[in-house]
Amino acid sequence: MADEIDYKLIGHDLQIVEIELDPGEAVQAEAGAMVYMRQGIEMQTSTGGGIFSGFKRMLSGAGFFITHFSNNANSGKSHVAFSAPYPGSIVPIDLTQHSGEILAQKDAFLCCAQGINIDIAFTKRLSAGFFGGEGFILQRLSGDGMAFIHAGGAVHCIELDSGESLRVDSGCLAAFEKTVSYDIRFVGGFKNALFGKEGLFMAELVGPGKVYVQSLPFARLAERMATAIGTNKGQGDA
Repeated sequence: MADEIDYKLIGHDLQIVEIELDPGEAVQAEAGAMVYMRQGIEMQTSTGGGIFSGFKRMLSGAGFFITHFSNNANSGKSHVAFSAPYPGSIVPIDLTQHSGEILAQKDAFLCCAQGINIDIAFTKRLSAGFFGGEGFILQRLSGDGMAFIHAGGAVHCIELDSGESLRVDSGCLAAFEKTVSYDIRFVGGFKNALFGKEGLFMAELVGPGKVYVQSLPFARLAERMATAIGTNKGQGDA
């Protein structure tokens, strides 16, 4: 059973999540995500279950190591805070409200209560694996406590009814419940294929369940920055 933790989000676009730990409680986080920790918090970095567990996390886009932060004070609450590695939003997810499991893009995990399992998940359809942008591998967060993922830009949660479908740019898909089926569809039409900037393939999700979409995936941001740098460099050379 996962530790019951309290938290608050600080900021809007470049957020921090501050987690309050009672004595004996702990949180696990992506290595390098910690911003600050107050007196009484102790940090320990490990593979979180052996070398095989570390390699599985690497396949899912996380780091080989995971860091545990424990409140080892004899009495009194203490706090530890984390931030995302790029501009966007931190999404708190209570797994008890998502049937105990959620699937996320492969580098989405930020931190979670001690007792939450962080694993890899493989897409069930070959088309999603070959053309889905993120490949076969997703992150699976399972358990009965709080987990936190990060996503680029703003995040919007869409709830799908049974049989209802939603098409999303594959890079804008941040996370979805395990009850939602996931596949990739070809964007038809000659002009769409040649001139459409949304790409040749889109993610199709079919309910029931919740889907989290992000407005500015990091790959899109990086592409725009690279284009701007290249343009400015060309002007400077001239």
